[in-house]
Amino acid sequence: MARAALRLGDRALALLVLVSVALLPLVSSDDGHKHCEGVVRGWADSSTGRVKDGDKLSLKDLLFFLHIPRTGGRTYFHCFLKKLYTNAQECPRSYDKLRFDPSHPDCKLVVSHDDYSLTSKLPRERTSVVTILRNPVDRVFSTYEFSVEVAARFLVHPNLTSAKLMTTRVLKKSRAVSTLDIWPWKYLVPWMREDLFSRRDARGIDKVHSSKKVNAYDVEDMVMPLHQYINDPVAHEIIHNGATFQITGLTNNSYFDGAHEVRHCARKHPDLGRIVLEVAKNRLDQMLYVGLTEDHEESARLFAHMVGAQVLLQSGTLSLDLKEDLHSETDSHPSMVEPGDEEASEHLNNTHGWQNNEALNSTSDEQGKGNMTVGKLMEAYETCIAKLRKSQSSRRKISLKKVEEANFSKEFCLQARKLVPEAILKQIISLNSLDMELYDHAKKIFTQEHLMLKAQQSMAGQHRQLAEQEDPSDVQSASHG
Repeated sequence: MARAALRLGDRALALLVLVSVALLPLVSSDDGHKHCEGVVRGWADSSTGRVKDGDKLSLKDLLFFLHIPRTGGRTYFHCFLKKLYTNAQECPRSYDKLRFDPSHPDCKLVVSHDDYSLTSKLPRERTSVVTILRNPVDRVFSTYEFSVEVAARFLVHPNLTSAKLMTTRVLKKSRAVSTLDIWPWKYLVPWMREDLFSRRDARGIDKVHSSKKVNAYDVEDMVMPLHQYINDPVAHEIIHNGATFQITGLTNNSYFDGAHEVRHCARKHPDLGRIVLEVAKNRLDQMLYVGLTEDHEESARLFAHMVGAQVLLQSGTLSLDLKEDLHSETDSHPSMVEPGDEEASEHLNNTHGWQNNEALNSTSDEQGKGNMTVGKLMEAYETCIAKLRKSQSSRRKISLKKVEEANFSKEFCLQARKLVPEAILKQIISLNSLDMELYDHAKKIFTQEHLMLKAQQSMAGQHRQLAEQEDPSDVQSASHG
C-alpha cells in the first residue's frame, strides 16, 4: 500500500513538473525578459563610472593585476612583478580570496584571478588595473589542457578517495596556496579529476594506452573529450565568455551579490549580453595597460614601459634585486603548489603618467642606486621566462604521464589542435561570442598603446638630438655619468 502511494506520489510530481515546464513560456517569457532587462540595465548604470581624463595611464598607489586564466599572467607575475615589488609590498593572499587591509601603506600589489568586483574591496581612487586578454578559442583550448594536466597528477593514487585524502593532508600541513584554492581551478580540477578516475576505473587501472583515440583532444576512454567538455554546464557557467564576465565582475566568484542573476540574464538573452559587453569594453578603456597573449614580445615591452617604468620611478631607490626569482616555497608569502576606434583614440591621447620617463625608457642610462632601467628589466624578464617555460614544460610531461596519449606538450599541441573538427571550433566561437568581440576591442587598445610608445620614443629621440646640437659636451658627460 505504501509503495503504491509512493508510486502515485512520484507520478503526481512528474506530472506537476511537466505541466509547469509546459506553462512556463506562456506565462513568463515576456516578463522574464522584461525583468532581466531591468536587472541588467540597473547593474550597467551603476557600473559605468569613468576615471578622470589623464588619470587612467598614471600608475596609482595600488596595482591590481586582474589575471584572466590561461593568458600568461603567471609569467608576468614571476618575471615582471616580483622584480618590481618586494614581498612586503605584495598584498597577502594574492591569488586566493583576499583577507587583507588594503589601506595598509605597504600593500601596493594585488595579483589575483578574482574578478573586477574585487575593486569594491580596494581604494578605487588609488587603484590602477591591468590585464591581458587572449584569443578566446585558444583560451578555451588552454583551459581544457590545464584542467586535464592538473587533474592527471592525482592519478598516481589508486583511487579517487585516496587522492582526496592525501590532498587534504598536504594542504593542512602547508602554508602554501594550492591550485585547488584558486578560482576557477577549484571547480574545474575536481570536476576533471573525478572524470579521469571514472574513466580509468572503466577501462582498468593497468591499461595505459587508449583504444579509442581520435586525436589528443578526443581520447574518450582516458580523458573527457573536448567536445563534451565545452558542452558541459560547468563550462557554460565558468569558461565561456569568461573574460567578459571576469572584467565585468560577474563570475560565480564575484563579490557582487547580484552577479548570478545578471550573468544568468546575459546568457539567456543575447541582447542583454551586449549590454554586459559594453561595460566590459568600458572597463578595458579605463585600464592602465591591456596586453595580448598572442603578441607576447610586444606586450612585454609595452608592460615594461607603461607599467614597469612607473613602478621604478615611484620606488625611489631603484635597488630591487634582479636575481631570477622563480617560484619558491620558501617565499614569506604563500606559494602556489600543485599537487571601437573612438575609444582607442582616447586611450592614445591620454599619455599622462609615463610619457616623460625618458631616462627610464633608455636602455643605457643608469638610474638610481640600483642602476635599473627598463632595458635591464626586459633583459631580466627574458632570462626568467626562458627558465619558467622550461620548468613548466618538464612539469607538464610528468603530469600527463598517466594519460600520455592526451599529449598537450608544446611540440605536439599546435599540430593536435589542427586535427580538431571545424564544427567544434565554430561552436567554441559561438559559445564565446562576447569574448570574441571583447578581444577585438582589446586589439584596438593594444594598437594604440603601441603607437603611444612609438610616438613617445620618437619625441625623446628628437629631444636628445636638440640637446646634442645645443651642448654636445653636456650630453656626452651625462651619458658617461
